[in-house]
Amino acid sequence: MARRLPPLNALRAFEAAARHLSFSRAAEELSVTQSAVSHQIKALEQRLKLALFRRRGRHLALTAEGHAYLPALREAFDRLALATDRLTRQRLDGRLNVSVLPSFAATWLLPRLKRFRARHPEIELSIQPELRLVDFARDEVDIAIRIGRGPYPGLDAQKLFGETLFPVCSPALRKGPPPIRRPADLARQTLLHDAGREDWAMWLAAAGVGGIDTARGPEFGNYDLVVLAAVGGQGVAIARSALVEEPLREGRLVRLFEPAIPGVFHYWVVCRPEDTARPRIAAFRRWLTEEAAAMPS
Repeated sequence: MARRLPPLNALRAFEAAARHLSFSRAAEELSVTQSAVSHQIKALEQRLKLALFRRRGRHLALTAEGHAYLPALREAFDRLALATDRLTRQRLDGRLNVSVLPSFAATWLLPRLKRFRARHPEIELSIQPELRLVDFARDEVDIAIRIGRGPYPGLDAQKLFGETLFPVCSPALRKGPPPIRRPADLARQTLLHDAGREDWAMWLAAAGVGGIDTARGPEFGNYDLVVLAAVGGQGVAIARSALVEEPLREGRLVRLFEPAIPGVFHYWVVCRPEDTARPRIAAFRRWLTEEAAAMPS
C-alpha cells in the first residue's frame, strides 16, 4: 500500500519551526529563506486542512494539532538521522575528525601524515587543534590524541608512548659566548618554559643541580613555540623527546646534559567504545600504533 505523506521539505520546515518556535531560526537551520519556511508550512496546513501554528504578532505558538503532530515527526527524523549515521560509519572512505593538541599536531603528527594519506587516500582527515578536552557527545570529533596520565572514563583509551625530558638549545647558543659546558652554566642562560613551568624544576632536581631560579624566563602557551624559541637561539628548553625528534635529527637543536628523566604524562589515542570497530577509526588507530612503535627508543 502506497504511503500518503506530505512533501518532506514541508515536514522538515514544520519540525524545525516547531522546535524553535521561530520561522527565522528554522530558516537559518535549513539554509533557506524565512519566506520559504512560511510557504512550506502554509502548504502543509492546506494539505492537512488544519492549522499547526497560532500567530500572535511576532510570537509563534503551536496549536493542539501541532503539539500532537510534532513528537511523531521528531522521532521519525531522529530515526532517519541515526540510520544514516550508522550506515555511513561502516564505510572506510569519508571524513575523519581528529582532535589533537596544537604542539603535538605541529611537531609529531604533521611530519608523518603523508604516510597515512599514502596508505589511505580514501580517508579525508580533518585535523582540529584543541587545547581543551573535547566532549565526544557534543563536539563533532571521531577520535582524539591526548596527553595525560589517563585513564579516561567512558572512552576507549590506547596508550601510544611516553616521553623523556632533557635540556636542549641551538648549536650556536651552546657554543657561546658564553659557552654552555656544564649544568651550572645554565644559571647564565635564559630558561624557556611551557605553561606550568614544572619541567625545569623536575629536571634540575633529578640532575642534582641547585642555585638556578626556575621562575625566570619566558613562558609559552604552546610547546611548539618553546621549540621554535629554542631553535632560534632564544634560550635553553626542556625537550619532550617525542616532540623534538625532527630538530634534533636535523641539527637545529642539540642535547646538552644527562640525565634524561621520564615525563609524568603519556600520549593516548581515545574514542568512544562503540566506535572502535568503525573502519576509519580502526585504520587511523592502527597507523598511529605503527608510527609509535617505529619511534627511536
